Amino acid sequence: MPRVLGLDPGTISLDCCGINDGRVYLEWTLPTAEALANPEQLLERLVEGGQPDLIAGPSGYGLPLTHGSELTEDQIRLALLPDRRSPAGLGGLSGLMRLLAGSELPVVFTPGVIHLSTVPVHRKLNRVDLGTADKVAAAALGIADQVWRRGCAPDQTSFLLLELGGAFSAVVAVSDGQIVDGIGGTAGPMGWRSGGGWDGEVASLFEHVGKADLFRGGVESVIAAGLPRPAAYRAYIESAEKAVRQMLVSAPNPHEILVTGRHSLDAEFAAELRDRLRRIAPVRQLAGFADTAKAGAQGAAVLADGLAGGQYRGVTEALALRDCRGTALDYLLGVEPTVARARLEQR
Repeated sequence: MPRVLGLDPGTISLDCCGINDGRVYLEWTLPTAEALANPEQLLERLVEGGQPDLIAGPSGYGLPLTHGSELTEDQIRLALLPDRRSPAGLGGLSGLMRLLAGSELPVVFTPGVIHLSTVPVHRKLNRVDLGTADKVAAAALGIADQVWRRGCAPDQTSFLLLELGGAFSAVVAVSDGQIVDGIGGTAGPMGWRSGGGWDGEVASLFEHVGKADLFRGGVESVIAAGLPRPAAYRAYIESAEKAVRQMLVSAPNPHEILVTGRHSLDAEFAAELRDRLRRIAPVRQLAGFADTAKAGAQGAAVLADGLAGGQYRGVTEALALRDCRGTALDYLLGVEPTVARARLEQR
């Protein structure tokens, strides 16, 4: 069986999960800023448990399956969509991608939801973030999890995955083992830091909209503005429920709702959120098989294992990862993709 690693660089922490012969052999979590500030040391930690056969690397908004030896500067820009005015840590992540690609380690960069052939084109129009690469990974963990618990094949799994992360919230819809839709990032529900559901009229009032602005307007901003904490939590809960119900259009018969993310167990509001979601479908926390690594890192290990021909091959085949094509900018209409790419190249 292959020895593989999955990486998940979140806003707050960077997590690593390694599996070999179905068992976790390596897992750790580090503050993202600390990890990205010392990429060479991070590289050393990846081989602590032995030389991996494949690593699912940090992929940002995602790329069609790309091996490290094939990674270009243009692809790094497309994966990270950088902003020189407010890089928000992306400079360190691009350095890590380059370091991994230039190392002797076998690394593959994985897709976001928008790259998947299983998502119809009409759901991609005017969208970039339907779910970043780590959301695809978390969904892969959800598929594997249902296979274990229900004793079914990957193509018989169905669920809605709600992630309440350190900055953003997202929902991914899985039907018959395939991701069929998603809503995430600033277009998704309110996040802990991000306001979600950006209003174009609000955006037009900014002199310049930069990456840093995308991390404002969420629960933290509501509380900082002096509004009562219950009001912030109510907005957060209702926004999450609305996003889950929205995904029922694309996946109307989920077996369950899987909840994950840094804030999914917050005692101040988690019980009420689950009570609301149980009106839609059974609700379960997606814990996975590791002790400390986040769902995204565990799922990335699942993807690496499947791509390397391991026990999760059925999961990656159901997701049709090898059929991914295009870029995250291909479906833009308000800003033509060629114009968007030209602006990226200037950053």
